[in-house]
Amino acid sequence: MTDAWQTDRLDLDGYLARLGVARAAPSRAALDALHEAHVRTFTFDNVDVLLDQHPGITLDVLDEKLVGRGRGGYCFEHATVVAAALDRLGYDVRRHLGRVGDPAAGTVQGRTHMTVEVVLDGERLLCDPGFGMSLLRPVPLVDGAESDQDGWRYRVVRSDAGWGLERLREGGWELTHTTDELPVLPVDVAIGHHWTSTFPASHFRSGLMVTRHLDGRHVSLTATTVTVRRPGAGTEHRELRDGEREEWLSLLGVPEAERAALAERLG
Repeated sequence: MTDAWQTDRLDLDGYLARLGVARAAPSRAALDALHEAHVRTFTFDNVDVLLDQHPGITLDVLDEKLVGRGRGGYCFEHATVVAAALDRLGYDVRRHLGRVGDPAAGTVQGRTHMTVEVVLDGERLLCDPGFGMSLLRPVPLVDGAESDQDGWRYRVVRSDAGWGLERLREGGWELTHTTDELPVLPVDVAIGHHWTSTFPASHFRSGLMVTRHLDGRHVSLTATTVTVRRPGAGTEHRELRDGEREEWLSLLGVPEAERAALAERLG
């Protein structure tokens, strides 16, 4: 399956250098370090989708975008790159698709979220580098397992639909997405990406979203609002002031050329 995913197209040394992580033999500490460095280095965003300039999700394209230019993207891009890197580093890697939302709340979506599973020393671990508020580090795929991630608490729950990932919010546990265990091929990811990036009703087509883990906080930006979350503190959510969107885009790492294109696109 490695050849099917064309993992050799990833500049592994360049990727590790971009993260500031040294090449190391498979271990839980090395896996945690790589995962956290990835989500702190790259934004989760839909900039290319919104600008109608998405180049696709083959590894040569993603290598140029993330490794070469330091740009971010959404789940298909992040999970594809992380899976390829871990595969090349000698980890036992499995790619999965899942559904965002909670069926009980009527918000569940199609299989358009991508995660990565690593089996390490007999333990199954969920890597989720491409979500709006991504895990900092992998969590065990064990029913009821909780993980404190620098003050943000997560929990894994098992159901007939697969493995649910919950995040503790002010109102209690919230189901973010559910990952199934069906086999995944590159064509499945290509189809999911195509729908997500081109279907008119896809929420990635309707408005800006740029998020990133910064030191001590997680920032989510839309065209008109900013949300800042800090562990152990209330969520700050407010309307943007005049000119403030450009400041946040710059802070979050969106290049000047794309900031200008977004200004024209969003008005």
